[in-house]
Order: sequence, then structure tokens, then C-alpha cells
Amino acid sequence: MTLAQTRQEHFGKDSHLLRNQIISEYLPYVKRIVNRIAVHLPATIEVDDLVNVGVIGLIQAIERYDPTRDNKFITYAVFRIKGAVLSELRSRDFLGRTTRRKIRDLEKAYLKLEQKLGREVSDEEVAKEMNMDLEQFYKVKRMSSISFVSFEELGYTSRSDSSSVPSSLSSGDADDALSLTAMKELKATIAKNIDLLPEKEKLVISLYYSEEMTMKEIGQVLNITESRVSQIHAQAIIHLRGKMRRDGMLED
Repeated sequence: MTLAQTRQEHFGKDSHLLRNQIISEYLPYVKRIVNRIAVHLPATIEVDDLVNVGVIGLIQAIERYDPTRDNKFITYAVFRIKGAVLSELRSRDFLGRTTRRKIRDLEKAYLKLEQKLGREVSDEEVAKEMNMDLEQFYKVKRMSSISFVSFEELGYTSRSDSSSVPSSLSSGDADDALSLTAMKELKATIAKNIDLLPEKEKLVISLYYSEEMTMKEIGQVLNITESRVSQIHAQAIIHLRGKMRRDGMLED
């Protein structure tokens, strides 16, 4: 009997051995997810700590997965692993209030200049608009890649609110129609704004988030350096967050 068949028969049962087998089988997924996120993080963040958090998310997936539902275990596990890691990063608030404010100012500066000039703007133009030298500007721009869209920014003010939304979406048991409607609106807005991105930014976002390729893999596909992919990704995130703020989907 394969592990998949065993898992299907015994998922709800208390089997320590089975759980360890599944953790061992899916640990590479945990590490891949963490490494994709860690690319954007400061060196002060321990990757091993995040792997441990990701394993906790995997364990939660093992304990809560219902094989009678119409979704694959790996889909549910990835959702839980990512959720656990991102929740841990948000709780640490490693960006800090000052950095988050600079990132918001950066997004607004891009939006303001592009609307004013009717074209894509250069880093030098945005740095001048923000009264920054290029070294300061690039530091903030790099940090923008890890400025995750938090549920608090979307109007959810309590921890229970923010945790209930993803749980409801994953289980399909949400009674809160308003939350579901808001999330659907957010998804539609993001999709619309991705379509408006310059072609290279749109391609990087698609390969990174839809195809789940690493920055290095994307660089090989596009025949550019990993560093350049990271820059394009940061630029795309800035554009997307700026457009979402313009559309009223993010709070100032």
C-alpha cells in the first residue's frame, strides 16, 4: 500500500508513525516555500526558524485535512505552510513602523509620477521625488518586496478577524458572506492590476506566484540575472500595492 493510500485511510487517526512519514515526505515542500519567502528577508531572519514554523503548518494540515473534500492534500498543506510562515513574520513586525511608512511613501511617489508623466518612471526620478539618494532609495525598494499585504490593511482590525478569513476560504464553511465578498473583490482587483503591469513585470509575477518558480529559475528562463529578477519583482509589488491603495483596497 502506498503512503498516499495509507494517508487516505488513516488521516483522522492518531498515528505518530504515519505523521512522521508524511512530514518526511513533504519536508522538501516546506523548505522550498520558506526559501522562496526568505529571498526577500533581511539576513537577521533565521531560515531554520521559519522552516520549523512551516513544519508546524504542515502538522496542522495533517491533523485538519478532510480527504472527503474536493481538494488535494498538497494544495491544503501548501496553504497551511505559507499561512504559518507569513503569520510568524507579521507577528515579528521586523519591518518596523518607520520602514513601512517609507514603503507607503515609495508606492505613492511611483503612482504620483506615473500619473503625472503618463509613462513608466526611472528610479532616479522617484528618488528625487522622495528627496533620497539612490542608496537610500534602493534599500527601501528592496524592503518593499517583503511588505506583505496584511489583513489589517484590508480593514480587518482584530486577530480573530484576520485568521478567520483564510480559514473560511480554505474550508468552504464561511458564514460571513461579507468577508467572502471582500476577498473575492480583492482577488479580482489584483488580477485586473496584474494585467495592467508592464509585460516583464507581469511575466515575473506569473512565473513566481502562479508557476511557483524561484528567482534563480526565472532568471534562467528570461536569460537575466537573479538580481535583476528580484528588482523586477520589487517593482511589480510596488506597482500592485500602489494601484490597490489607489483603488481603496489598502488603507493609508
